[in-house]
Amino acid sequence: MAKGLSHLPELKEIGFTASRRLLDAQRISHDPAEGAAALAALTQPVTSPAGTRTAGMPITSPRVQALLSALCVFRLLPHGFTNRDLRTCLAPLPGLTPEAMTSGQITYDLRRLRIHGLIERIPRTFRYQVTTAGLRQALFLTRLTQRLLIPGLAQLTDPSPPAPARLRAAARAYDAAIDDLTRQARLAA
Repeated sequence: MAKGLSHLPELKEIGFTASRRLLDAQRISHDPAEGAAALAALTQPVTSPAGTRTAGMPITSPRVQALLSALCVFRLLPHGFTNRDLRTCLAPLPGLTPEAMTSGQITYDLRRLRIHGLIERIPRTFRYQVTTAGLRQALFLTRLTQRLLIPGLAQLTDPSPPAPARLRAAARAYDAAIDDLTRQARLAA
């Protein structure tokens, strides 16, 4: 390949083409439609062929967050977990005692987790195990909620955060820019 400043346009074109190919490959390898489908499969209700409806699992629900946290713990158990194990682990998360939760409530939760593919029943037992996809989703969604959603919303809603918050400053700047644009267009805000 030729070198020198006289060949800069050709080198620029080669670099641009390589960057385009890389970006196309990255876009294909991280298809947002797959993520949207996985989120919908988890949060939307499921209706069986027999017409039985199983509620969705909204990720911001405290009960769902507690269930996802419990799944992260149960992944380490080599022989799976039972209804009683889930009750014992789940009850303290919302501040309850295991006796305050009924077996029926836990059965309902187990059914939701199973229908949505987060757990599977171990054949010929009353034990369950966390699926690989279930662990991935539980880890991601609990981290997303605890590390991003809750702190981010706290920055946006707290009128006087203890420290300067970049997200809050950006939100205020965005609001001010929209207000300025509205005034320039002579529209009522």
